[in-house]
This record gives sequence, structure tokens and C-alpha cells, in this order.
Amino acid sequence: MWLSDRWIDYELLDCSCGEKLERWGDFVLVRPDPQAIWKTERTASGWTSPDALYIRSNSGGGRWENRGVPASWQIRYGRLRFNVKLMNFKHTGIFPEQAVNWDYIVEKVSTAGRPLNVLNLFAYTGAATLAAAVAGASVCHVDAARGMVAWARENAQASGLSDKPIRWIVDDCAKFVEREIKRGRRYDAIIMDPPSYGRGPSGELWKLEDDLFDFVSLCSKVLSDEPSFVIINSYTTGLSPSILTYMCQTILNPRFGGSSESRELGLPVKSTGLALPCGATCRWSV
Repeated sequence: MWLSDRWIDYELLDCSCGEKLERWGDFVLVRPDPQAIWKTERTASGWTSPDALYIRSNSGGGRWENRGVPASWQIRYGRLRFNVKLMNFKHTGIFPEQAVNWDYIVEKVSTAGRPLNVLNLFAYTGAATLAAAVAGASVCHVDAARGMVAWARENAQASGLSDKPIRWIVDDCAKFVEREIKRGRRYDAIIMDPPSYGRGPSGELWKLEDDLFDFVSLCSKVLSDEPSFVIINSYTTGLSPSILTYMCQTILNPRFGGSSESRELGLPVKSTGLALPCGATCRWSV
């Protein structure tokens, strides 16, 4: 497991009975987490008086009960700053377990010995984009949600990275990649965080287990002749890390060589010293 254990402004204080207790800067939140199936005693003090908690609805979805959290506040990870907000479907705009991948991106870009051109797909609020940019890469940031791209630009400004070479693109990721292939544009690294389920621009259904192989195959066509790395994130239950390794090695290795390593991502739990699993990542590199 790759642990994101270098946070200062974030802590996973405890997790039990399908929920997690977290500190985001100065505020303590309670959010659902289906991985926390254990029914351990909730001894951490924050459980009884969180600043906000997300309450699930029996009919699906849910709502935040806000007890004094502002509309937006900032947290820091290294040189990066992120605007955090209480969003629908329990989210805050940041997946803190991804920090270990941001560290990897910074290392790969800063030690490449050449300028890298990075493509970030399903790029959300831009944490991976900013990690690549702060290390010196040119980045193309693509997400289909205009609001998420605007939020990512806010994070870039908060991090002092507004002047970095970042292209902000609102588009369907597959359609964008197809056009980049036709335009002859190439990238030295690709980062992707595709959803488990979704709808395409014409209403077509995206299901990760069925469509990921074809999508990675498509993306391989925009890699440069000397690529540096590819990162694929998955939050789909049942899609093991070894499946991601097998897929990358069958798509990328015949053309480029290289190797793949896949593991679970995790967050250390302060109350127990254990780790909460939070999806999987495959890292392919030459």
C-alpha cells in the first residue's frame, strides 16, 4: 500500500461503522466511507461535535449538516494550496489519499532531465496538475465539468501557479484525446482518474470495467516516443491493483518497454495506527 502520510493540514482521526472522522485544516468533518465496515468504539472526541457531517438519505444521496464551516477554506500540502468546500455527494474537492501520487509526480518531473509535457485527464480540481506544474512540467488539464476546471484554476492561483504553462480544457476526455491524435500532439506523461460510471457527451454509458482498456489503448497513441510515466487511478470496488498492472503492461510495454507497479492507496488512521484503503493506483514508467 502507498500511504499518504506527509499531510499537516489533513488527518484521518478515526473511522468506524461506515464513516470517517477527518480534520481538514481547522475543521473536523464526518463523512460516509463504505470501506470502514468495522464497528470499533468511537473514542475520538470529534465524533460528538464535528464542524460538519454528511447525512445519507435512505432514498440515495444525502445532505451536509453544517455547524459553522465556511463556504470555502484553504489547506496546504507542501507548496500547494487547495480551496476546500462542502460539496454534494459528501465530497470536499480533494482526495487526500492521492498526495502520495502528487509526490511521485513531482519526483518524476523534477528528475526527468528534460521538460515534460503532461496530460491530466478527468483532472477534477487540479491537484495532480499543480503537482506537475510546480515541478516544472507543461500541463494540459482536461475535465468535462466546467465548474471543476474553474475550481482547479482557483487552486492554481492560490498556489501561486497562475503563470505556469497550463492549458485548461473543458471537454469530454475521450473526444479530446481523439482530436489530439489527429492534431499530432504528443505527451511525455499521462495521468488519469476515470470515474466508475458516467455518461458521454451523447449519453453513452461509461463503465470502468468495460471501457478502461480501450480508453488506455486510445491514450497510448498520444504518448511521445520517449514517455516518462503513466498514472491510472481507480476507485472501482473489485478492480484489483494487479488488473491495472496487467492492463498497462499489455498495452504499453510492447511499444515502450518499461514496467508497472500497482498498489492500494491508503490513509493512516490516527486513533488506531492502521490504514484505511482508498482505491488503487497503477504507475507505469520507463
